[in-house]
Amino acid sequence: MSKPDSLITKIFGIPEQISRHSAPLYLQLQTKIREAVDAGVLRAGDVVPAEREIAAAMKVSRVTVRRAIDDLVEEGLLTQRQGAGTFVTERVEQPLNYLKSFSEIMQERGKKPGSRWLDRSVGVPHEDERVALKLAVDSEVVRFHRLRLADDKPMGLEVATIPRQFLDNPFEVTGSLYEALAEKGLRPVKALQRLRAISIDETRAKLLDIPVDSAVLYIERLGLLEDGVPIEFTRSYFPGDAYDFVAEIRNVSHYAPMGFHKSDGVEEDDED
Repeated sequence: MSKPDSLITKIFGIPEQISRHSAPLYLQLQTKIREAVDAGVLRAGDVVPAEREIAAAMKVSRVTVRRAIDDLVEEGLLTQRQGAGTFVTERVEQPLNYLKSFSEIMQERGKKPGSRWLDRSVGVPHEDERVALKLAVDSEVVRFHRLRLADDKPMGLEVATIPRQFLDNPFEVTGSLYEALAEKGLRPVKALQRLRAISIDETRAKLLDIPVDSAVLYIERLGLLEDGVPIEFTRSYFPGDAYDFVAEIRNVSHYAPMGFHKSDGVEEDDED
């Protein structure tokens, strides 16, 4: 038995286990793939056998296999990479209750964090930056635009803006921005966020290595110092199939409501 056939058998069993008289065949194949992922037969990042191999081994049409795969890709369980095949989606669980840097989150999950700098610059604040960071019109900011990586795989696009009064030279930062701020005693102690789903444009899609118009999570985060002074305004784009954002939910009747005023540019009170 060849290696692909052996894996196919582990995932799907034998052809006789696929019934022609119950649920549609493509749904049965989907169920087998989900069960294989749940059981650890297929792990995050593993390649799924080719459609033609599954079709031949299970004695079904490639159209049936393709429909099963396509639905699971749309669902987010599987990911297709052009020229490379179909893989079990690698998802990162990112807590919204704790303020952690991208590097810290990746390291906790056994991944090697990295960045590719796209731009580091000094300039006057844009309107959204000025409002969020409560800056005067003639203030200056430093910006950090980078592609965030985990095990050399694109995981997000990030543009972070810091008032220049706190960080004068953007080239001082070579690794974690939060570590650089911590060295100055200026690491944010809490953050307020706004999250929404959007379709990615061509330029950002190319950087993230995902199809144009793919669903991504756009997140605005406003980092605050202990005294409530805004120090960081970050806008991030995360592929929708790569992250699970997790937050603790509490009974609102027991807690006073929190949140930014409209003029602050951020409304949600979740912390990253």
